[in-house]
Amino acid sequence: MSTVAETPPASRDDEKQSGIRQRADALREAGVMAVALAVYRSYIFRRFVFLLFVIWIAATVIFIIPRLSGQDPVKEKLLLEAQRGGAIQSGLDAVAKSYQARLGLDQPLLTQYGNFMFDIVRFDLGPSISFFPRSVNSIIADSIVWSFGLIGTTVILGFTIGTLAGAFLGWPKAPRGVGILFMPFLTISAIPQYLAGIILVFIFAAQLEWLPLFGPYSPGTTPEWSFSFVVEVIRHATLPALALVLSAIGFWAVGMRGMMINNQGEDFMVQAEAKGLKGRRIFFRYGVRNAMLPQVTGLALALGTLLTGALLIERVFVYPGLGDILFQAIRLSDFFVIRGIVFTIIVMVAVATFLLDILYPYLDPRVKYSRS
Repeated sequence: MSTVAETPPASRDDEKQSGIRQRADALREAGVMAVALAVYRSYIFRRFVFLLFVIWIAATVIFIIPRLSGQDPVKEKLLLEAQRGGAIQSGLDAVAKSYQARLGLDQPLLTQYGNFMFDIVRFDLGPSISFFPRSVNSIIADSIVWSFGLIGTTVILGFTIGTLAGAFLGWPKAPRGVGILFMPFLTISAIPQYLAGIILVFIFAAQLEWLPLFGPYSPGTTPEWSFSFVVEVIRHATLPALALVLSAIGFWAVGMRGMMINNQGEDFMVQAEAKGLKGRRIFFRYGVRNAMLPQVTGLALALGTLLTGALLIERVFVYPGLGDILFQAIRLSDFFVIRGIVFTIIVMVAVATFLLDILYPYLDPRVKYSRS
């Protein structure tokens, strides 16, 4: 009589627990894959990857273009200094080669590109040639505060005032005085910003002497956190800010006025009037809110133009922002500073556009960054 060997109870329990662990691991892996797939399909993730791609392309172009000119930034700087001294410096090539070795410019092109991208990842823009051994990061850090204060304030004021002005100009029930008040801004917006700045300097600084001519504060003033110093900084920033704001108001007002006129015959506007809602609520909740959506898109597209215009204004008023530093770097043939400022501007515009794109669904609930 044959006997069948039975599996011990302890062995069956081990097999059962092993199967449970395997199923748990499979479910865990499936959950991780589902989360990873959801993140990949996420619009924010894809936009962030595109942001990194744009920054990489910008860094590559900035690395390649100066080398296409065939000029040696170190030798150009040494020649400029020698000409200022009235004589040609002996042993110029030897000095240039020593600086090239110190700056890593004597290495192969691919090695230089790899080092450059590694420094970009670490936010290291290298040393300045004109102010060696000072780094480009410290130069940009000292000037970007002034640019942020000027550009940020003027963009917010110009966009807000221009959008409201255009909304009132396109609203049929607006007071008549609104058109008389804001129509001159449409003409002023056609004047280039740097020319508007020169006109303001001539009127308010040279002729009337109400405001200072140039600079962030008066010569000989020591920067400090005090009320008097803040007032002085505001007085010096009034003319450059006014030049930027006056040019921006008309620009934003034209677009907003057209969108408000187009919204007049929309179904939601007719329904709101048929409900008997108050004019103020119809104006802000139905008219301005829907007409503002293209304005936000236009703001994202116009950031580059606004920033470059502000850089010219900084040079007109000798304002110590990125524009003035960029002008000095071009005059002194400091390629490293030029490269750092241009890259910083590109990153600022790209990040601002990314943030506006992410915030867009909060302005328009019809926009959803997800797949059904």
